[in-house]
Order: sequence, then structure tokens, then C-alpha cells
Amino acid sequence: MIRANANLDWRGSFTSTEVNRLHAAAFNARLWSDDEWDWVAQVEGHSFGWVTARLDDELVGFCNVLTDGVAHTWLQDVIVDPARQRGGLGKAMIDLAIERAREAGCEWMHVDFDDDVADFYYRVCGFMKTNGGLFYLPVEE
Repeated sequence: MIRANANLDWRGSFTSTEVNRLHAAAFNARLWSDDEWDWVAQVEGHSFGWVTARLDDELVGFCNVLTDGVAHTWLQDVIVDPARQRGGLGKAMIDLAIERAREAGCEWMHVDFDDDVADFYYRVCGFMKTNGGLFYLPVEE
């Protein structure tokens, strides 16, 4: 099983290039340059923590965890290499994020996601259904 072989680290080291490549592959999205999306600066400046997952030296998973500094944490950008999905790696990263948030005294972990992964978050990870909202903030020119 993948997660048994992966090395998971809380606040593990990574490069923006690694996460940009992983993000583009996992979300079938544009590949950002490090100048456009500096993951290292973002998480070091704004995050409670993050989880890195490596097989050998390759970054195969990443999960960013935000907080209000008191009771709430949020999962953002739970990313698993598409070739390694459905092997327990995403769940293992989330379990580590939950463990670290609990140790810090946080009471709640939030996550939002698309419908196609709802079963993973509800059934596999144990999140409960709640209402939420989203507001798009486009840059006006």
C-alpha cells in the first residue's frame, strides 16, 4: 500500500517547483512558475502547517493547513500525484494534519471540495456534512 511506503512529514521541506508540478498534474491545471506561485513563501507566511509525502526523493503528496489561531483549521490544497491516488496517501496526510491540529488545541477542521471527491472526505476521512458558501472575487480591471 502506498502510504506504508511514503514518508510523511509535518512541515517537511519542499520546493515551489515540486508543488507547482504536483498541483498541475493532480488538478489538470496550468503549470505555474515559481515567480507566479511561490508555495514556500505562502505556507511559511500564512499556514499553520503542511504535510509533505515523499516516495524516495519524489514529492507525491502535499496538504496545506490554515488556522484562525484558536479553534479552527482548514485543509487547503490536498494534492496527491494522480498515479498514486486511491492508495491511502491522501487519507494518511489528512490524518497527520488532524493529529497536529488536535495537539495544538484546535477543535475543528474544515474542508471544501468538489462533488467528485465527496465520498473520500465523508466516508473515508470522516468529515461531516455542513453548509458553506463561496464567493468569487475576480480582479476588476
